[in-house]
Amino acid sequence: MGIFVISYSSINIWGALVSASSDETLHLWNLRQKRPAILHSLKFNRERITYCHLPFQSKWLYVGTERGNTHIVNIESFILSGYVIMWNKAIELSTKTHPGPVVHLSDSPRDEGKLLIGYENGTVVLWDLKSKRAELRVYYDEAIHSIDWHHEGKQFMCSHSDGSLTLWNLKSPSRPFQTTIPHGKSQRDGRKLESCKPILKAEYKTCRNSEPFIIFSGGLAYDKACRRPSLTIMHGKSITVLEMDHPIVEFLTLCETPYPNEFQEPYAVVVLLEKDLIVVDLTQSNFPIFENPYPMDIHESPVTCTAYFADCPPDLILVLYSIGVKHKKQGYSNKEWPVSGGTWNIGAQTYPEIIITGHADGSIKFWDASAITLQMLYKLKTSKVFEKQKIGDGKQTSEIVEEDPYAIQMIYWCPESRIFCVAGVSAYVIVYKFSRHEITTEIVSLEVRLQYDVEDIITPEPETIPPFPDPSSQLPSSKSLSGSTNTVASEGVTKDSIPCLSVKTRPVRMPPGYQAELVVQLVWVDGEPPQQITSLTVSSAYGIVAFGNCNGLAIVDFMQKTVLLSTGTIDLYRSSDPYQRQPRSPRKNKQFIADNFCMRGLSNFYPDLTKRIRTSYQSMTELAESPVPLELERCKSPTSDHVNGHCTSPTSQSCSSGKRLSSADVSKVNRWGPGRPPFRKAQSAACMEVSLPVTTEESRENSYNRSRSSSISSIDKESKEAITALYFMESFARKNDSTISPCLWVGTSLGMVLMISLNLPSTDEQRYTEPVLVSPSGTLLTLKGAVLTFSCMDRLGGLMHPPYEVWRDPNSLDDNEKGRKRKLVMNSPSTSQEMGDQQYAVVCSEKQAKVFSLPSQTCLYVHNITETSFILQADVVVMCNGACLACFCANGHIMIMSLPSLRPMLDVNYLPLTDMRIARTFCFTNEGQALYLVSPTEIQRLTYSQEMCDNLQDMLGELFTPVETPEAQNRGFLKGLFGGSGQTFDREELFGEASAGKASKSLAQHIPGSGGIEGVKGAAGGVMGDLARARIALDERGQRLGELEEKTAGMMTSAEAFSKHAHELMLKYKDKKWYQF
Repeated sequence: MGIFVISYSSINIWGALVSASSDETLHLWNLRQKRPAILHSLKFNRERITYCHLPFQSKWLYVGTERGNTHIVNIESFILSGYVIMWNKAIELSTKTHPGPVVHLSDSPRDEGKLLIGYENGTVVLWDLKSKRAELRVYYDEAIHSIDWHHEGKQFMCSHSDGSLTLWNLKSPSRPFQTTIPHGKSQRDGRKLESCKPILKAEYKTCRNSEPFIIFSGGLAYDKACRRPSLTIMHGKSITVLEMDHPIVEFLTLCETPYPNEFQEPYAVVVLLEKDLIVVDLTQSNFPIFENPYPMDIHESPVTCTAYFADCPPDLILVLYSIGVKHKKQGYSNKEWPVSGGTWNIGAQTYPEIIITGHADGSIKFWDASAITLQMLYKLKTSKVFEKQKIGDGKQTSEIVEEDPYAIQMIYWCPESRIFCVAGVSAYVIVYKFSRHEITTEIVSLEVRLQYDVEDIITPEPETIPPFPDPSSQLPSSKSLSGSTNTVASEGVTKDSIPCLSVKTRPVRMPPGYQAELVVQLVWVDGEPPQQITSLTVSSAYGIVAFGNCNGLAIVDFMQKTVLLSTGTIDLYRSSDPYQRQPRSPRKNKQFIADNFCMRGLSNFYPDLTKRIRTSYQSMTELAESPVPLELERCKSPTSDHVNGHCTSPTSQSCSSGKRLSSADVSKVNRWGPGRPPFRKAQSAACMEVSLPVTTEESRENSYNRSRSSSISSIDKESKEAITALYFMESFARKNDSTISPCLWVGTSLGMVLMISLNLPSTDEQRYTEPVLVSPSGTLLTLKGAVLTFSCMDRLGGLMHPPYEVWRDPNSLDDNEKGRKRKLVMNSPSTSQEMGDQQYAVVCSEKQAKVFSLPSQTCLYVHNITETSFILQADVVVMCNGACLACFCANGHIMIMSLPSLRPMLDVNYLPLTDMRIARTFCFTNEGQALYLVSPTEIQRLTYSQEMCDNLQDMLGELFTPVETPEAQNRGFLKGLFGGSGQTFDREELFGEASAGKASKSLAQHIPGSGGIEGVKGAAGGVMGDLARARIALDERGQRLGELEEKTAGMMTSAEAFSKHAHELMLKYKDKKWYQF
């Protein structure tokens, strides 16, 4: 409900915070420690808290309630005072209606003994705390939302529900002496202004040398219904409206003085939005905002994927920051960020860390995560590569890609070579190279066809074959692998060889930073839309990018801009295919059997008989505890939604076997229009869904051998073998090879590992002219579940990184840089004259991990990681100069295994998987760290390194930094005599237990907290507890002694100066007579 900062005298500095929560509880937080903790809590039992006010330099908190009563809380003991202002005594006895909840409380700047109480119905009462009676009452027709004093204490301003501001004078409370509707328009009669939206909060701040500032939120005219939330600043006759990107939660004006009875001199306004925090500079006429040093906009567009890189090259952060500064928005205030409380600690960490986030609008953000906070370094917009989608430019509306067609799906980054590659939801891949120089060039694009025309098996039992309808009743549309059946254009022409997006054909200006080198797009094939990309990898040393989906694999040479390989997964096996599959019979017009299945997209990443995750950009669900029926399993689609177990996707069909589609069903199927790509709005990485298989004993037994017997349902016959993992490495392409060569390792959703041999030209000159030869080697390794990751180790157990090219600027103006040859770092295994295996291959699937010895391909170690669950994320990371395998399981366990022995080192039940956002964004990195998106706006970093845990306390910052309270201005003799009450107001005497008594115990319950000294006192006794208490007390005593010493030194300096001036004055007038003065 609200947060109120406690400030105390310059000697007894509290460093605490009071918060009022929605469960009618007040909490007192201790901010003097690195981890804030609750000292006290006070829970109200009978009344709801509506407003709180803490006067400056006071320990008594005023609390207003929904019933209209005002209670007083002692902050030191956090106990209610017996002094209560009842609503029926505050209003006149003749009033017959309840005034409503308390919406405002504040003490008068002239007299601290006068409390201003505002009620919702428009009643304002000035209450005399000493005499316990109402000194003044004000009534207004419109409801009150907020009140603020003039610093002299003679006037106050109210904001109302009709968008008006009223100014009241204490000498004439019968009516306001000024009423304004800032955004109101004159009505036809010209007499009264039109009512506006409520002004939720208004602040009235005075200046010594200019007109006062009136700042308020809301109050816009009703005819501006589509207008964004705004903050209005009135200064003199000028009215400035600042429109916000998000709804306003609260705002606070920063002033030069904390004393309410002085000229406020405002200089900035802090505005808390629902998804941002901004500060407006009031010292400049155009009211610019301050540049925020903290990342408040990580969710500016929903995060769809993440990548985490620890111990990356140290110069990268400076390079990215220097480029990113040039791209920042202009028009910020030239002053420093005014909110300067607290201090940051860097800690003992010495290596740089970078986090990359991909977003739904196609943007990529690079963040510096080396310290506790995030700092955005550089932003890349991938959508600038494509033409903007416009309606009415010759295409049908139904053929245009829906919202968020540029959403980032996968990221691959090589920090050493600075090659960056992204895969988007519209089935495209962009390769970027980094340059410090701006260029204007055309973007090279390639189109790739990936088609899957193979039957999985040929030995089903007759009774398992679903009944097929007559050919005349079949729909004239081809099978869509993404769930869409609308594949035939309205003119009857099948879409073919058409990409989902259009790459710009004109020369494009590319600023310094990452510049597009090549765009590769998958195209429609015989009316089938391209499938989303499931795996991606790049080799800067080879100049090759490889990616795959549920149809097959594509390998592209981005140096020569040519396609090297585009083939279905089955073609990679050649004669070593473990399944007996036959090509489909030729056909001129493919037909879709709509009543047999609902085609699946990303759900084909994993086998049907294991648990799997599918991406859905439309809905977010939680893990189901019970198995999903087999019929529901058949409705998995990237565009399908499930509500209460029913498939509700507009592109999915009935899942009942043998049921024909009626004409009404056909019209429903085609309501999205013919040929529309099956992409939905990518709301965030949270839009994930878990699909659970039918858990049978038979499925467990057959999960390893993937037997395609007749016992498997007909749904399994249609499952695709997706490419789920790719990895470039210098390795042995075939069994018992004697020499290493460039290879591409390919992992599939059926647990198969294939190797593709790459034959590269020998020299740099030939690399740009001679073709690269690509050929499957036939090597075959098997695992349980879909393959997730690969890695290589040498014979000594050292991790072998993939080869890379040392970065050089491709657009450098230096002739020496241009003429420099490519410098490759190959990381090849150490050569040995001994015969035998020279290399270890580490392969991890969603069920198990294996270590193979190469080139003999002998399985040395195997570890079944899980039987009842499945692995979401696995990676080989470096930790303490050694390699280990890190896994995150769907049951919430984080497991670490040694390499190459696969010995379990850590198994922690960290986080049960209840949110699919975690599954989508979880990623490991070196030095024992990982991260995931814990909410749409927050990134959670975690560590399983003991060294990091030991240094974590030192890395935390200090929230509280003592600041000496500024001295109050000298009001002067005459102003003090005539300007107000000169008597001091003793709240302790008035609200203390001796005079006010005790409050009713049933009204509120005091709950002791566990933070600070109170927490130490409540802990178990002993030497450690005594030491902790002594340390806290010693720190506080030392701080107070330091402040006292500074004040003593200041007083001595002032005394010496006074003595010096007095002596000079005595010498000046020593010999003068009285009549000479």
